[in-house]
Order: sequence, then C-alpha cells, then structure tokens
Amino acid sequence: MPDTTPHHSDDALQSLQRQPRAVAAWQAAQQHLIHGRHVAALNAYRTLVAQFPTVPGLWTELGIAASRTLDFAQARAAFAKAATLAGNDPDLLVTIGQQYHRLRRLDDATDCFKKAVAADPSSLHARLNLAAWHERNGQVPEARASVEVCLRDHRQDERARYFHAFLLHREGRSDQAETHLRDLLKANPVDADVKISSSHLLGTVLDAAGQYDEALRVLLETKALVRQRTDTTALEKSYDQMEKARRELVTGMTPDVIRRWRDEADSEAAANAPALLAGPPRSGTTLMEQVLGAHPDILVFDEPDSFASEILNPVAPAPPARALTLKALNTLTPAARAGLIRRYYRSLLCELDQPPTGKVLLDKNPSLTASLPVWLRFFPRSKVIVALRDPRDIVVSCFFQNLTLTPQNVNFLSLARTAKYYADSMDVWLRLRELGGFDWMELRYEEMVNNLEAEGRKATEFLGLPWHNAQAKYYEGSRRKFVFAPTYSDVAKPVYRRAVRRWEHYAAAVEATQPVLARYCRAFAYSD
Repeated sequence: MPDTTPHHSDDALQSLQRQPRAVAAWQAAQQHLIHGRHVAALNAYRTLVAQFPTVPGLWTELGIAASRTLDFAQARAAFAKAATLAGNDPDLLVTIGQQYHRLRRLDDATDCFKKAVAADPSSLHARLNLAAWHERNGQVPEARASVEVCLRDHRQDERARYFHAFLLHREGRSDQAETHLRDLLKANPVDADVKISSSHLLGTVLDAAGQYDEALRVLLETKALVRQRTDTTALEKSYDQMEKARRELVTGMTPDVIRRWRDEADSEAAANAPALLAGPPRSGTTLMEQVLGAHPDILVFDEPDSFASEILNPVAPAPPARALTLKALNTLTPAARAGLIRRYYRSLLCELDQPPTGKVLLDKNPSLTASLPVWLRFFPRSKVIVALRDPRDIVVSCFFQNLTLTPQNVNFLSLARTAKYYADSMDVWLRLRELGGFDWMELRYEEMVNNLEAEGRKATEFLGLPWHNAQAKYYEGSRRKFVFAPTYSDVAKPVYRRAVRRWEHYAAAVEATQPVLARYCRAFAYSD
C-alpha cells in the first residue's frame, strides 16, 4: 500500500516538540481531556491543529474531545483526517479504529484496522487487533488467517498463541484449545494479561467439556491472580458506595412519587420515550434483543453508554454516596430534564445517518437495572421489559465472565460478591415492581429457550407491534450484525437449552450463596 502520509508530518511533530509553549499547550489539552473538561479540551485542540495541521496525534485527540462534547460530525472528520495523516503509523491507526468502534462507526473501524496492517505487515499489534476485530464481527476464518500469519513469523509470541487457542475454542475444537492453553500456561507467560486470559479461557473450555471440578478450580485460581495485580478493594469500595446510595433512593420511593413523575413528563416526549430492556447480566437480554431487533419497526441499541454518560453521571457526580438522592431527582427542573434527555438522544443516535422516523427505540442495557429509579424520572411513561433467569444460573454465568474490571463487574471475582451484586440489582426491581405506576413486563430465560417465538410475541406486542416473520430467524441477521454484548458469539446460533440449570454442575460452590439467593428463588418462582 502506498504511503499516504505527507512527508512533512514527522517534521511538523518534531517542530511542535521543539517549542516548549506548544508542548505545554498539548499537555494542557490532554489534562482537560483526562479530567472531563471536554469543551476546554476541544478549544485547545482546535488551536493546536491550526498551528500544526499535519500532526495526526493532535487530530486523533481532537476527535476524542469532539465525541465527548457530542459533536460526532466533527469527531468523525477529525478521525478521518488523522487516519489520512497516519498512513504509515500502525499503532495510531489501531487507536483510531478503536475510537471509531466507540462511535459505532463499524465500517470506518474496519478500514482503519486493515490500513494498520497494510502500513506495516510485520506489526503483531496491528495484525492481532485486526484478528480480534474479525472475530467480533463473526468472521472467524478471517481472524484465523490473520493469527496464522502472526504465528508463522512469531511462533512463540504469547498473545498470538493465546488468540490461536481462543479461535480453536470459537471453532468448537475444545480438545485442541485445551492442549494449546495448557502448553502456553506451562511456559509461564511473561505478559500477565495473557496469563490471566489463558487461564480464564482454560476454565471456560473445561466447563464446555464437562470437566466442572477442574473448571471451577482453574477459575478460582485465575480470580485470585487478578486480585493480586489489581486494587480490587478500591473498586469494591466504590461499588459499595454507589449501592448504598441506590438503596437509600429506592427505599424512599412511593407510588405517589412515580405517579407525580408521570404527571410531570412532557406529553410529546413521553409518547416517543424509548423502551428499556433490562434485567441482571446473563439473563437472556441479548437473546431477546436480537429477536426484537429483527423486527423492521424496532430499532435496538445494544448496551450503549448514553444513559450513564449523559444522564446518570451528571445527575449523580462523585461522590455517589452523597449525590444520588430522591431529593436530587425530585428537584430537577423541567428544563434540566429536557436538556439531559436531548443529550441522551444525541448520544444514542450517534451511529445513525438518518433520524429513526416511525421506529420504536429500545435501549437494551442490563447495567441500568439498578438505576431504574433514575430511568423512570426521565422516562416515566416508557415501557420496561425485565428478563429473569434462575438466580443460581446467573451467578455461575457471571462468575465465568472475563471482563475489564469496573466497580460493577469487580464483583464477579468471587461467587459471594456475584450473589451480592445480583441481590443488589434485583432488590431495586422487586421494590419498583411492588410500587407499580409504570408499564412493565417480565420475561423468563427458561421460557425463551423453550418457546422463543411465544416469548418474543409477548414482548413485541407489549411494545405495541405485531410479530414479524423475520423475528423467528433472528440468528440469521445476528451473523451479519455486530453485537456489542459479551455474549456476541452465542446469539449467532439457534436457541439452545444447555445453559438451563447450569448451576447444578457447581452445586457445592453455589450452596454457599443460598442464604443470599433463596429470597429471589422464591420471589421469581425458581424451585430447588
């Protein structure tokens, strides 16, 4: 591929670096960006790119700042400019691709990852990122081809060896995946992330192979290793502060509060409010989202961060234990609510080129289950669908997840904390279900996998639409659709029942969580 980078771009960067004031201005812009002063950051980057228009890093960071201010057109233009200038910099092209992914501009992301490899075919970083991108898109053969090139030239590279084993698992070749993972772990990987990911994947492979005792042992060892290299105590403390505030909030709510919120809602905005598909993680929300999203008149947004970034966080800034109160929600003015809702829609619709006229909007977001009171403050007339599943299955399934640590999923490092996380979330739902005053329905995972069409019809009709034939073969569209949820690989297959009562394989370990989970097994009619 020809080098499309202007030859003076490196000279421009060196020129900038020789000017202390320019360097200081760049550092100040980065600090604005890091600390959330996005408007100030954007203004600073605009000044910098006017002075140094051929420095791709400036354009990349300008794009990030623009996206944070919800100026998505400027963000895309900045990333496009950066990609043109970074024609021979594979690392920067990967970064730009990742930013396009965040904006859900998937074709642009694909283009950047491919350009990164073309810029330097020997770059492991570029090839592995392209392989990961292919795999996330369901293009496993393409991912395999990319990894094979890495292994051909760097046979002992730990990252390539891990991804090779991961693809074997994705291809259903679990025996081979297990062998490769054991060999890799026996070599004691230097990269701690590779070691953790390999060990965690081995646990998953063993579970799929029915080797449940060893799978649990491997996972417990992996979780312990994660704790050794991460300040999980601080993350757990942050979560516990947020949870304390949520409990105080939901405890103070009454039926009158919800009725008043409905009365205060703007009639036009209320009529066009998005629906919410919630429920605890691993409860079947992604499965139902795919079924509903196959309907031509339903536009599904797959786990966007729009509500959290544009409404929840501004309403509840740090420290959360003081900010997330019923008083704070009640005293929001109509103008403040309308402004935050506009920002939510602007963020939510960033991936679309045209307004979604005539569509039912559905925000699928398990993470919002615990924040339902805040959702109802802004969308009190929206329809809420909550997915249910045997609490014990949810705890086991969440425990098997290998996710980047946040104050929420840090709980998945132990079965006890996972059970607590489930209880915290479902206590919110039980309280709101008891209060009533809004439109809701529940779906059960076990019924979904037993008769998906019947459950899908109920959910579709609840949203005010008739069942569409395309929904029965939702998985055909899922193969062509990028799925953002961690369960992306599962929904591209026909429905299977093997995850029902999965907890029985780990009954002895789950038994310790029963004092916490028993209440929810009774509340949602899950017998022993």
